[in-house]
Amino acid sequence: MTIRFTPALALLATALPAVAATPQTTASRTSLQPVVVTATRTDVMLDDELAPVTVITAADIRRLQPVSLIDLLSGLPGVSLANSGGIGQQTSLFLRGTNSNQTLVLVDGVRVGSVSAGLPALEQIPVDQIARIEIVRGPRSSLYGADAIGGVIQIFTRHGTAGEGLRPSFKATVGSLDYRDGQIGLSGGTEHAWYNLSVGGLFTRGINSCKLGAGTVFAGCFTNEPDRDGTHGWNQLLSGGYRWDNGTELSGNVLHNRSFVAYDGSYQNQSRHAQQVAGIRLRLAPVGPWTAILTAGQNLDKATNYENGRYVGFGNSKRNQLGWQNDIDLGRAQQLTVGVDHTLEALDSSTAYVRTRRTDTGAYAQYLGRYGAEELQASLRRDHNSQFGGYTTGALAFGHHFGGGVLLSASWGTAFHAPTFNDLYYPSWPGFPPSSNPNLKPEKAHNFDVGLGVTRTHWNARVDAYQDTIDDLIVLNSQYTPGNLSRARIRGVEGQLNLHVANWRAHAYATWLDPRNRGGGANDSKLLPRRTRKSARLDLDRQFGAYSAGFTLAAFGPRFDDAANRHRLGGYTTLDLRGAWRFRPHWEVQTRLANVLDHRYETVYYYNQPGRTVYLSLRYLP
Repeated sequence: MTIRFTPALALLATALPAVAATPQTTASRTSLQPVVVTATRTDVMLDDELAPVTVITAADIRRLQPVSLIDLLSGLPGVSLANSGGIGQQTSLFLRGTNSNQTLVLVDGVRVGSVSAGLPALEQIPVDQIARIEIVRGPRSSLYGADAIGGVIQIFTRHGTAGEGLRPSFKATVGSLDYRDGQIGLSGGTEHAWYNLSVGGLFTRGINSCKLGAGTVFAGCFTNEPDRDGTHGWNQLLSGGYRWDNGTELSGNVLHNRSFVAYDGSYQNQSRHAQQVAGIRLRLAPVGPWTAILTAGQNLDKATNYENGRYVGFGNSKRNQLGWQNDIDLGRAQQLTVGVDHTLEALDSSTAYVRTRRTDTGAYAQYLGRYGAEELQASLRRDHNSQFGGYTTGALAFGHHFGGGVLLSASWGTAFHAPTFNDLYYPSWPGFPPSSNPNLKPEKAHNFDVGLGVTRTHWNARVDAYQDTIDDLIVLNSQYTPGNLSRARIRGVEGQLNLHVANWRAHAYATWLDPRNRGGGANDSKLLPRRTRKSARLDLDRQFGAYSAGFTLAAFGPRFDDAANRHRLGGYTTLDLRGAWRFRPHWEVQTRLANVLDHRYETVYYYNQPGRTVYLSLRYLP
């Protein structure tokens, strides 16, 4: 993982004896020297990547014992999360201080997220089906098109491996708040083929998501519903592939998740969700130095809403994707990548949107070169959208490799965010001002980043300082009509230090952020809402033969819930303890005590968070 040094990191450093590393990145970087693909859409060794990247491996996930994707991401460099009341409740992610719809989220290369609001349902992605996560911070529109202003988060699901034979997997967990989850699967492969089939489920009664009194003060959920808001559902994953002797490779996968979520709301308080991500990929090498990759994918995001069991409405979105990428080896550590993506977005809803379909086609090119100690990355992309027309983005990065594993890098890049269907076409109520604006332009951003990284045998560290400027921010005016009225300037420093020595594994992260509204008017110089300015996290684990123990200490500074900075949410610190016992070669018992100090805090105004909770798991490790 990657982290940026800040005053918060200095505090962590005093608690660590020369050790600090992220919970999931550091260990994998030092011991496995992983290859990352998200930052450049090609295979690059993590230690040679110029962009700040965090990697979370399957081993990291097993060690940290998360019950949700939110557990994995909280406290990582540049990440702020806002959750509306516990497991399964709506969660927004702000990467490097950008808006929650300005970070691109991929699952196995397929874009995910609601077409109407433009938000990925992170809370609906089953953590037990995740094999790996790559988090790239900084603009990536020059490779991926719209929405990659803050960065790109790519989630890779579980899969089999050619030649590994049949490998079963099993996990069962019970815990506080009537929490229960489970996963069972089979994976494996022959000489040329691989496959995976996995099924899982989750149930919890949850907590009362919204504080009592919200209806009285007209805040939060705007209603008083003193009940427990739980969630339950099931998921299934199917993936497989085949590789021929000439290197041609065909693979595919389907991840399907269904859930029922209860929450507090003034006009609806229950939803049935269905989310599906499917993709197919053909990789072939027609000529020696030329590799071609053809992809097709689809993301379905469906929700049916109720109020106390009474049907209220529905909203279904569909995103179809096609891609053609060509990687050309130019020799002497140089590579050229050219490709084209095509996306169709469609919306079907009980709300009568003015328009329900749009397309986007983007062509891109990237050059990667290594000249002795110098490294260069350059990319350019042109998108044409059927709603807002054409847009061009670019990026340039330069790095110098000093002796002793030291890398100094500098980068510049531009990015944009396309207005959502809600921004553009949401219908207005008779007699009220417009609720949408079909004349909105894309939000435009440019970024500067300077990073310094050090990689040694047992430890690595990286520090990045950056500035983002975002123009034509879409904000609501006094009549609640969206318009391109504002500007934001975001400055930040991120640091990460990772260590893996003998049976010790340590990861530390810290972020300092200054996300400001610079658009003039009443909110000029105010902090952007729901972003914490300071955060730090320390993971420390120790193996004792068949036993292991560890903890996660995370600290978050205060934040504001609104653009005017009237509603302040206090800072908080959480401590999680964990342990495991491998009592048989492939069987392990795990336990986790979360929020040991039972701190009460909010990440969204008037919404509760769970207090102290405990979990016990039985796992079969193939």
